[in-house]
Amino acid sequence: MALEGSLKDFGLADILQLIFFQRKTGVLTLEGQMDKIRLLFINGNIAGAESKRRIEANRLGKILVKKGILGEEDLQVVLDEQRSSNARIGNLLVKKGIVQKEQIVEIITGQIKETVVQIFGWKEGSYEFTPQEVPVDKDIPLLIDTQHILMEGLRIVDEWTLIEGKITLDTVFTKKAADIRELTEEEREILSLVDGENDVSTIIDFTGKDDFSISKTLVSLIEKGIIQTKEVLPVIAEAPPVESRRAVFSYRFLPILAILSAFLLSLFSVFSSSADTFKRFRASEAIDDLRFKIESYKFEHDSYPESLDLFSKRLDPWGKPYIYKHNDYTFIVLSKGADAQEGTSDDIY
Repeated sequence: MALEGSLKDFGLADILQLIFFQRKTGVLTLEGQMDKIRLLFINGNIAGAESKRRIEANRLGKILVKKGILGEEDLQVVLDEQRSSNARIGNLLVKKGIVQKEQIVEIITGQIKETVVQIFGWKEGSYEFTPQEVPVDKDIPLLIDTQHILMEGLRIVDEWTLIEGKITLDTVFTKKAADIRELTEEEREILSLVDGENDVSTIIDFTGKDDFSISKTLVSLIEKGIIQTKEVLPVIAEAPPVESRRAVFSYRFLPILAILSAFLLSLFSVFSSSADTFKRFRASEAIDDLRFKIESYKFEHDSYPESLDLFSKRLDPWGKPYIYKHNDYTFIVLSKGADAQEGTSDDIY
């Protein structure tokens, strides 16, 4: 029986955890406004990703050429062979000895991570998980830890609000005539990849760094007047002139406005609930980490530490210190949760 529903009701973080902990094998299909993505799982871990919007084979070839690993002519020959054989471009390149397997694995792994992480930013969409056999690629085996991807996605969701609305993975930039002497080394590195053709996702693939750090650097270059978004001119059909009329408010639209208002309020509620789920998950992960450090200390010193300051002074996701209590025999670590009150139902252990 397939697992399916709306991302508003059951977020991506919950879906990934369910698949991981139950060691599921199958295909998770996620469909949003901008893309349709299929994630392949083997025993709970991610074995592949397919995006309807971004053809991975095309991106792989482009990155190999840009990096100087593959020539344009060699790429064209392999693409022609791929169309007739239906084999994956990476497999063909490795079999022909043109590209090393490790280079293909590194690039494809980065693309899969990027594809999965971007879904965390979806505000709405649908999902369906279908249990089925997923073939293992013996030539280029890939298996990515779902927990690692989950933590990366949650981190970026928190940080992305700093640059949200200023940049997307599809944005293409061009350079402006400006003084670059004051740029940092990282800004110079990213600027060298801005050529009017590479979109943000391609730049991320080139550098091997995460989405957020690259996007933050690009936003910095925008603010310094070094780069600008490449203009895409729309195709505008000539339309007959329309007689200008004075706008008149119609009370017929009041019910529609009421429905829209209720819909927006429900979206806000869903978003708030999802954000709280992310925070609870992060708190739980932090507590597990602290427990491990406490147990290690006990093993080495034959006693529990007097305070958590010995390991970390970090706060929980709500900005409050973690609670630590112990005696000679046992200990407890907890977060007081969103209400900041110990002993209530939202405490996290």
